[in-house]
Amino acid sequence: MELEGRVALVTGGARRLGREFVLALAGRGMRLAVHYGGSAAAAAEVVGAIRQGGGDAVAFGADLRRAEAATALPQQVVDRFRQLDLLVNSAAVMVRSSVAETTPEVWDDIVDLNLRAPFLVARAAAPHLARQHGAIVNIADLGGLEPWPNYAAHSVSKAGVLMLNKVLAVALAPDVRVNAIAPGTVLVPDEFGPARREALAETTPLKRLGTPQDAVAALLFLVEHGDFITGETLVVDGGRRWRP
Repeated sequence: MELEGRVALVTGGARRLGREFVLALAGRGMRLAVHYGGSAAAAAEVVGAIRQGGGDAVAFGADLRRAEAATALPQQVVDRFRQLDLLVNSAAVMVRSSVAETTPEVWDDIVDLNLRAPFLVARAAAPHLARQHGAIVNIADLGGLEPWPNYAAHSVSKAGVLMLNKVLAVALAPDVRVNAIAPGTVLVPDEFGPARREALAETTPLKRLGTPQDAVAALLFLVEHGDFITGETLVVDGGRRWRP
């Protein structure tokens, strides 16, 4: 896909990996719809940086835990930009909660944002993307490929994203390509101290942590060079899945 002048919606685009995706796509000449949940100031900062550099970006606030908000978002983007070429489902929450600690309310809060919202946004975006022969990239993570009992709902929700990715790929073909990225330790939680970071690096086969740019590179590969790839998950974890 040639990205210059096309339109991308990145959910959760104000912070962390979402922000890196936004800036990278803007750097390729895309026009950006930067979705945010509770990070209005961060979204405004990202949009301002893109506009200052000569790009086009607009912030869209929505609580994607609400079904009607998730469903309405793609049309809002099309109303502003007149088209939609790429959806990056990046909005998510990672909350430490063991099986014993995961109440129905905690479960719903995590799963509604991490799994139901990507489905609803993708479903609403699909007709617009099909007209442009566009693409979807779903952001899962390593927790969807291996069990994390201290992040029970998160791990289950991300496993669901991996199956959702396959379902959407088949359902939306041939007009829309759908792939996923499952990052590992490319951007560890802020509360992880030096000792824990060192331990993560040491137990990763490549003996180092990744960086957000590793996930960005995966995104750009799938979008720009993956025209004959759909239904796949690109794992970016330094081999951590295969640690002894």
